[in-house]
Amino acid sequence: MRIRDWDSNLKVRLFGESALNIAFWMFFPFLTIYFAGEFGKDKAGLMLVFSQVFSVLANLMGGYFADRFGRKTMMVLASFGQGICYLVFALASSPWVDSPWIGFICFALVSVFSSLYWPASQAMVADVVEEKDRSHVFAIFYTSINIAVVVGPILGAIFYADYRFYLLLIAGIICMVLSGLLAKMTRETVPVQTGISQGNKKWHTVLIGQMKDYGVIFRDKTFLLFIIAGVLAAQTFMQLDLLLPVYMKEFVHNQTLFQFGDWSFTVQGEQAFGILLSENGFLVALFTVAVTKIMMKYKERNVFILSSLMYAAAIFMIGQTNWIWGLIFAMAIFTLGELIVTGIQQSFVSKIAPNHMRGQYFAAASLRFTIGKTIAPLSIPLTVWIGYDWTFIILAVLAVLSAFLYWLMFAITEKPNSLKLKKESA
Repeated sequence: MRIRDWDSNLKVRLFGESALNIAFWMFFPFLTIYFAGEFGKDKAGLMLVFSQVFSVLANLMGGYFADRFGRKTMMVLASFGQGICYLVFALASSPWVDSPWIGFICFALVSVFSSLYWPASQAMVADVVEEKDRSHVFAIFYTSINIAVVVGPILGAIFYADYRFYLLLIAGIICMVLSGLLAKMTRETVPVQTGISQGNKKWHTVLIGQMKDYGVIFRDKTFLLFIIAGVLAAQTFMQLDLLLPVYMKEFVHNQTLFQFGDWSFTVQGEQAFGILLSENGFLVALFTVAVTKIMMKYKERNVFILSSLMYAAAIFMIGQTNWIWGLIFAMAIFTLGELIVTGIQQSFVSKIAPNHMRGQYFAAASLRFTIGKTIAPLSIPLTVWIGYDWTFIILAVLAVLSAFLYWLMFAITEKPNSLKLKKESA
């Protein structure tokens, strides 16, 4: 399905969200450095944990709000709310106000509005795209995000340190423009029966109902191990935007990236981090499809275990060096660990989920990331309490433990099948 054949709703979104993502990634990776510098690493980490709790709740309720009030309505309000928060954040980062506390509150609210935006945006794709074309459409949006991850950090590494106010201002303006475009140029796509069925339900009733559904799902031992292993693995790849920028800010100084004769290109911590983040986004955008096709030939068990072990190796290597090319090599291993499991995860969930609960299983599976994202900022105060070396070692151990849980998960899954085969052969 070619982009020119897309529904007009999706064309507007692709254009607006691409611009927003580039602006977002110009400053987002460096905010951990900002908060750690303003509040101290121990306090900043705990504050980031606290801020994500509200995002988890917003994520749980995002689907309900999208059904209850409409996809377009939620996307317009969420993007407008993000725009207001960015503009206030910009003001709080200006010479006239300079309030990191206001900035942190705005950052937390941006995360909440983002958690409300994305369920509605994903549902809109399902509303207007036939099932056979959805994977292709989602892949294009995913690719646009990774292009932003390549371009944004490079620009941020150049401009963030001296022009944070302007970057936040640009992000706020883009959000406002996106909200206006969504309001004027898109239509509501929520099915009528969905809105009616949700109409008499209160938000807290829906939240309680969802928690009960998760309770039923988590009695599935295989799925529970999948969630726990995913949360542990997330403690490594979530550090890409948390611990890594702080670590590189402190330990990477005047590193020579290229040298030709008397001319050399040297980078500092923030610039080096921008390069690594762009490397990750570039490799993901370029090789996701190809690597997924290759990994489909191997047993899921081996792919899951290998991914966690690669995360463990990469995070350990990063903690042992401040040499820029060593960090680039470690990031390549880190990204490969991400790539080999990306497509397999969704396929695995669809296999273990009962047909009548498949949607709920996919929703519960996303808790690997929301819970992981909530816990991950604890790594920052850990560096104050036990030092960087032990922090990176603990993260590597958690990834190895994740690999063990994946092995145990498949052992439980495969045991009934092996017993069945023995009985049939007897």
